[in-house]
Amino acid sequence: MSALGGGLNPREIELEAGAAEGGEIAVTGSPWKLVGRTFAQNKLALVGLGLIVLMFLFSFIGPLIYHTNQTYGNIDFVNQAPGGSFPLGADDEGYNILGRLMVAGRPSLEVGLAVGFVSVVFGLIVGAISGYFGGWLDSLLMRIVDIGLAIPIVLLFIFMADIFKPDLLLLMILLVLISWLVPARIVRGEALSLRTREYVQAVKGMGGGSSRIILKHLIPNTIGTIMVTITFQVANSILVLSILQFLGSGLPPTTPTWGGMLEGGIAFLQDGYWWQVYPALVCIVLTIVAFNLVGDALQDAFDVRLQER
Repeated sequence: MSALGGGLNPREIELEAGAAEGGEIAVTGSPWKLVGRTFAQNKLALVGLGLIVLMFLFSFIGPLIYHTNQTYGNIDFVNQAPGGSFPLGADDEGYNILGRLMVAGRPSLEVGLAVGFVSVVFGLIVGAISGYFGGWLDSLLMRIVDIGLAIPIVLLFIFMADIFKPDLLLLMILLVLISWLVPARIVRGEALSLRTREYVQAVKGMGGGSSRIILKHLIPNTIGTIMVTITFQVANSILVLSILQFLGSGLPPTTPTWGGMLEGGIAFLQDGYWWQVYPALVCIVLTIVAFNLVGDALQDAFDVRLQER
């Protein structure tokens, strides 16, 4: 596959939109209009985007409409089956599961978005510097990336959880420290391609410095790669957080999360209390799938070879 962002170079005057009848090449509007049009025609992308919006409304607006007590459990409703005032039942501490799903979605989405954006920005800077300068600096940075990718993420977090008391900020910092590696490698590949472009050589010929080339030309022209990578990183961060919570190595048990609900309810699954596991599992799966659908659609939209009109 060609570089995702390379086809959207703002200094290239025309964009090939596809072959018209008779073998002629049809050139239409701006690249961003083509990207938006291609994305909008992808039905799965629209489904994914709709699910993301729905999850945010469910997690942040839902508790304002559907009021439940998520501070203290009610022992009178322990393991209550779905029905009546408990549409999805109650857990082993008497918490309303529907209300808890809403509250638990907040840290999952917040961690996913924060880690996704910060890790991609950091990886973008490192990858652009590595790809542009090359040589020993490129080798050094990529060896750091290789070492980081070789470390098992889950084992690292279990080890860190035994040393430090986990909280939301520390968890996000640790996730960022391991999540920037893949974006750095992807952007580095983009930079290796972009640094040989004619407009970059022209800037060099006019005396443009390395910082100007990186900030004004290389980074802006990787915007397609950045947007695609962010969606995948958000999904990956939500998945990692859920796994850590399920293993008991994430946020404190007092912090409601979807992964924590899975961890707490799995022990009651054999007793037939399915409502303590499946609703949280569905939320995790739908959210991750939604971000991946959007990421796949953006990847297709930014690949100019697929923009046939």
